[in-house]
Amino acid sequence: MHVAFVVHVVKGADIDTLLSEGTKRETQAVVMSLADATKMGFSGISAPPDRDVCVVIVAKRDAPWITRNLEGSEIVAGFQMVDVQLS
Repeated sequence: MHVAFVVHVVKGADIDTLLSEGTKRETQAVVMSLADATKMGFSGISAPPDRDVCVVIVAKRDAPWITRNLEGSEIVAGFQMVDVQLS
């Protein structure tokens, strides 16, 4: 089982800085833009006019780790966590 985090970030923020390289390596988290997430089949996600949106995919066991990182990030305005089944 995996978790998708729909992350609302400050407009113009660099999503590559959302998670450290170490966190991405240890959790195998995938961070993608909204456009890339849509290409991968994620739908129904929209960005409000004053925010950008990205999607983080991670194994459910690592969700608490990612949650702590997102809660501590200065560029994150909010996020939602959704269980996903990847095939």
